[in-house]
Amino acid sequence: MKIDRAGWPFVFAFLVPAAACALAGWIPAAAMAALGAGSMLFFFRDPERRTPGEPEAVVSPADGRVLVAGRADPLTSPPPGEWTQLSIFLSPLDVHVNRIPIGGRVVKVERTPGRFLAAYRPDSARVNEKNDVWIERGSETVVCRQVVGVLARRLVCRVGPGSEVATGQRFGLMKFGSRIDLYLPPRIVLCVAEGARVRGGETVVARW
Repeated sequence: MKIDRAGWPFVFAFLVPAAACALAGWIPAAAMAALGAGSMLFFFRDPERRTPGEPEAVVSPADGRVLVAGRADPLTSPPPGEWTQLSIFLSPLDVHVNRIPIGGRVVKVERTPGRFLAAYRPDSARVNEKNDVWIERGSETVVCRQVVGVLARRLVCRVGPGSEVATGQRFGLMKFGSRIDLYLPPRIVLCVAEGARVRGGETVVARW
């Protein structure tokens, strides 16, 4: 299985001590370090996904469990106007590669420093460190927000203003447990409810 390139430094941080311990004959320590390397390989896995061919389908930007599905809270949503919000919580066991929810043109990427509260808390969307990717599709805009959590203190975003992006395309990564908030025009009809499990780049969460 493919491993996201952001994971290799973490993998080698365990593999090197594992090899050193094995050469020194410290087998229990080598086994523990090798287990750590395996855990990093598992966390940074990047499986292929089959993105639906429907041009109007909005796909999940991440694997995880839906926390919020409905009208967005104006205190946490991007300005201006009203939004429909879909929030997904990613546990450390979920795939953490993020994907573009619907094709268009990236018009803005905005990172905001903040705190590191547990990502499942409602106030984490307001006070935690986050990165907003604004995608323009026709005359309307979608905002895909990466939010750090207690463990996920680093966000990776690989698109910038002017990028043309396709539905299901990989665009970033959140390390070690986090959430992602998707803000859609209020006319959009959601296809999932709170508590549902979704797969990034594959599950249709709304229709344009």
